Amino acid sequence: MGDYKVFTVNPGSTSTKIALFEGDKKVFSANVSHDAGALEKFETLADQLAYRKETIGQLLKENQIDLRGLDACVGRGGGLLAMDGGTYAIDELVLDHSIHAANGVIHPACLGPSIAKEFADMYGAKAYTVNPPDVDELQDLARMTGIKGVYRMVHLHALNLKETAIRHAESLGKAYEDCNFVVCHIGGGISISAHRGGKMVDGFDIVGGEGPMAPTRCGSVCAADLLKYCEGKDLKEVKKLCTRSGGFVSHTGISDALELTRRAENGDPYAEMLWNTMIYQITKCIGSMAAVLHGKVDGILLGGGMVYNQDLVNQVKEACDWIAPVCAYPGEFEMEAMAAGAGRVLDGKEAVKTYSGVCNFQGFDFA
Repeated sequence: MGDYKVFTVNPGSTSTKIALFEGDKKVFSANVSHDAGALEKFETLADQLAYRKETIGQLLKENQIDLRGLDACVGRGGGLLAMDGGTYAIDELVLDHSIHAANGVIHPACLGPSIAKEFADMYGAKAYTVNPPDVDELQDLARMTGIKGVYRMVHLHALNLKETAIRHAESLGKAYEDCNFVVCHIGGGISISAHRGGKMVDGFDIVGGEGPMAPTRCGSVCAADLLKYCEGKDLKEVKKLCTRSGGFVSHTGISDALELTRRAENGDPYAEMLWNTMIYQITKCIGSMAAVLHGKVDGILLGGGMVYNQDLVNQVKEACDWIAPVCAYPGEFEMEAMAAGAGRVLDGKEAVKTYSGVCNFQGFDFA
């Protein structure tokens, strides 16, 4: 990556992560806190925009961070419709679809493109979003289901998954496009995906309830059992099991994996069973993605916060290293991934993409 000055923005529920890069070096980073009471006064996410920008600007001023000479500003791209991976220019359509959550998923990440564009315009920089949450590159065979008219779409930690794959490919002296990987993000949510030739050709929809159990997510459950569970219940509350109230929360009321492992280490058999079940389900999903790649796997890559836990890594290695080498990349590379995506475009190594505003899968012609 050239010696470019890149500012990255990643909004969360009550804070916004920011980072400034000069080339590959992160020269400043912070988690900008936003007063929860102030945020509650805004009726919509869009109404928060000016307040968040002002709060970010104040923190930059307090830390004497000068954005003059900025080459690019990158914002997390929530709210967009399904698209191929890559680095996208933030244009009026991106701004409209993200701020109004065109995909129906209302999340603070929807503010990312708007914040990035405002800072970019202030300093005469380019504005991009890199591998937004709704990157969907499924191969055709991964689309069909056993219900006519119902097709699979996926929501994954695309930004971190792809950056982990790109970094590992570089460590092998190869291009991402020349490798096959099973890549996992194991944190508050768990994404498991098959990457072939630079595309995520299959994966589990973590918003829709697929894949392994996670701290706040139920994972895959037998349809008949789920229908029985729904009897007499509010469907909106049941749907929360997919993203907020399932997994560890459903069983124990806690979402903290560290707390669960402490309970397990202190002899709590319930906590131990939950922890080991989650890892067991992760390994099953890895195996299925390896089958998608016909066993031609250059590496099984583990990223995300829970990968700091050596027991988890060891269990995955024991179950899966017969498939391919298991490599751990603890933590997240989201800010680095956004900066790297901008750098690849500015270097001319990758073409900037234009968001179409149309889902990249519209069904099969024969159907």
